[in-house]
Amino acid sequence: MAMKIYKHDKSREYFERAAKVVPSGVYGHLGPAEGCMIPVSSFPLFGASAKGSHFVDVDGNDYIDYMCAYGPNVLGYCDEEVDAAAIEQSKIANCTTSPSIKMIELAELMVDTVASADWAFFAKNGNDVTTAAVMAARAHTHKKKLIFINGFYHGVAPWTQKVDYPGIIPEDVSNNLYVDWNDFEALEKLVAANEGEIAAFISTPYLHGNFADNQLPADGYWQKVRKLCTDKGIVLIVDDVRCGFRLDLAGSDHYYGFEADLICFCKALANGWNVSCLCGKEFIKSSMSALSYTGSYWLSAVPFAAAIVCINKLKKLDAPKLFREKGLKLTDGFRAAAKNNGFDLVVSGEPALFYLRTANDDSLFLHQDWVQECVRRGIFITNHHNHFINAALTDEDINRSIEIAEDAFKAVKKKHPEL
Repeated sequence: MAMKIYKHDKSREYFERAAKVVPSGVYGHLGPAEGCMIPVSSFPLFGASAKGSHFVDVDGNDYIDYMCAYGPNVLGYCDEEVDAAAIEQSKIANCTTSPSIKMIELAELMVDTVASADWAFFAKNGNDVTTAAVMAARAHTHKKKLIFINGFYHGVAPWTQKVDYPGIIPEDVSNNLYVDWNDFEALEKLVAANEGEIAAFISTPYLHGNFADNQLPADGYWQKVRKLCTDKGIVLIVDDVRCGFRLDLAGSDHYYGFEADLICFCKALANGWNVSCLCGKEFIKSSMSALSYTGSYWLSAVPFAAAIVCINKLKKLDAPKLFREKGLKLTDGFRAAAKNNGFDLVVSGEPALFYLRTANDDSLFLHQDWVQECVRRGIFITNHHNHFINAALTDEDINRSIEIAEDAFKAVKKKHPEL
């Protein structure tokens, strides 16, 4: 029996309406351009509802969701325990002139949970805390330069972008230095060439950029980086916004066997309630305190209440182990479905937030074709971004996803008899 092929007529209607009053219609990573939705016609652009591991679009199509709102859905959409805590707090107070003691409770929980944390500072988005980390490092060291890994993503502030991007001027990025991932020798040379000028080295725990296979750290890489930064007085910043609590509840630095000076969290903290967190070592606390850096809603209590329940539930579930097991089962099934139909599906990164690439051609068109056929049949993935496992994902979801993946590969094979 042929699988149902989804249509997106209402999504198109809403998008036309949105485009008249919203730049790009849907902007940023949830939009069709930056969200790598290729071809756009195969993807829903607006959702209507979500629960657990599924969301339903405005056309009534139901998807097993592996983007998870690009990470915030960690326990499952509309988790009843997390949402109950948020709703109960909203009846008491949320954004108030003096902050709720929920701030203290969450900070204590973060310090107790994260191995490298002596303190916690809260904001709203990942970009907020990566920027705070860089500012604190510069305040502490009185130096300007930052070292990035090629293929990085640390947010959308001007310092995170490139000189040829719209709205960016050379001065925004004039102190940025770049080195390849896992190339410690090149990093040593870069540090030596800029002796006494480097404030911070910033990196994700492993390389999970877009449009390329993800790469794990080489044996001993992080330990050598840690020693170099310590020896040279460079602040070591780990951007754990995407990986945080998915690999290790003590932090991804702990997972890979080292300690960051500053570590940034966001996506998995509160299951979609908006909060981010920068944790750091005692030696840099006074520099963090000195910053003129705040936000209108950064100390709102409702997301703090949600985060406390979310983190404790992640601990109770042993979520990192769960995510790895589910991720391996899913991706092993995807690889087998590909092989059954003559395709080579490369899976990279960590199973909790895996990256996919169909390796039968260099153009990526075959991969994009397979992805769109998956989406049209009911699993939501995108073309050139990592994906996420959430705790609500069931074995039934995984088995159905593998069936859809197989049917999608068959559809691509039929369109390409030359293969």
